[in-house]
Amino acid sequence: MLVKKRLSVLVAVLMMLVLAACGGEDSEETSGGEEDLTIGISLPSATHGWMGALIDNAEEQAKEIKESDGIDYVITNAADPNTQANDVDDLIAQEVDAIVLLPIESAALSPVGQKIKDAGIPLVVVDRELENDAATVVVKGDNEGIGVNAGKYFVEKLNGKGKVVEITGPPNSVTEQRGAGFKEAIGSESGMEIVASQSGDFSTETSLEVMQNILQAQPEIDAVFTQDDGMALGVIQAIKEAGRDDIQFVTGAGGGKEVFESIRDDGLVSATFLYSPTMVREGVKIAAQLAKGEEPSETNVILEATEVTKDNVEEYYDPDSKF
Repeated sequence: MLVKKRLSVLVAVLMMLVLAACGGEDSEETSGGEEDLTIGISLPSATHGWMGALIDNAEEQAKEIKESDGIDYVITNAADPNTQANDVDDLIAQEVDAIVLLPIESAALSPVGQKIKDAGIPLVVVDRELENDAATVVVKGDNEGIGVNAGKYFVEKLNGKGKVVEITGPPNSVTEQRGAGFKEAIGSESGMEIVASQSGDFSTETSLEVMQNILQAQPEIDAVFTQDDGMALGVIQAIKEAGRDDIQFVTGAGGGKEVFESIRDDGLVSATFLYSPTMVREGVKIAAQLAKGEEPSETNVILEATEVTKDNVEEYYDPDSKF
C-alpha cells in the first residue's frame, strides 16, 4: 500500500514538472519576442549644438522604446567617416535587427549603406542622404526648401539686388540641397551676386574663422546666408569683431535658441528656417517598426522648412531648449 502511495506521489510530481516545463516554453515564446530585438544607431559625435541635441533625442527615444516594447539598442558616435564605417561594420556583425544612420559624409558612407542592405538589415537614414538606394526609409527636413525659402527672403529684403555671402556645410546631401535651393531662388534676379561661398563645416568656430577671412577680402557685403544656426552665430561674431556695419542681416537654418533670441531682439540674425533635431525620434520609431518586421507607411519622410522671423518667433522659442 505504501509503495502504491509513493508511486502515485512520484507520478504526480513528474506530471507537474512536465506541465511546468511546457508552460515555461509557452511563456518564453510569448514574452521573449521583441526583447530579443536590437536597433543599432550610428551617429556623428557632438556634445552641443544641433547634433548634440539630436544625439540626446535619439537616446531618449531609444530608451522609451526599450521600456515600452522591450527592444534593445546600441548607439555609436564617430568623429570621422572611417570610424563611422567601422562602427557600422560592428553593428552588422552583431546582427542587429535595424539600423539608424546619420552619415557624416554622404559619399563616404554610401558603400557602408550598401553593406547594410546586402546583409538584409533594414536601414533608416536620418538628415543626410546616401548616394545610392540602400536606405529603406529616409527621414529628413526639407533641405531644398530651406535654401529656396532663404533665397526668397533675400530677394524680398534686398529688393532683388545685393552682394551676398554663402557659408555652407561639409560635402553631403544637406549642403548640396540647401545650396541648390538658395541659388535657384536668387538665380532669376540679375542684381543678386554671391561674392563668396565657403564651408563653415557646420561649426561655429570654423565659421568665425572663415567669415573673418571673407570680411578682409570683401569690402562690400549686404547679407549672409548660412546653412546652419551654429554657423550663423560664428558669422555674426566675426562681423561684430570686425566692426562692419554694411551687412544688413544674416540667416540661419535649424531653429536654435540663441538664433531665436537674436531674431526676437532685433539682432543681426533676422530669420531662420526650421530643421529640428527631434527628427531623429521619428527615425528611431520607424527602425523599431522595421525591426519587428512591419512595413513602413512611407519611405520618404520630409519635415517642413518653416520660416521663422520676428513675426512668429515666440511660437517656436523655448527658453529651456538644449538647442
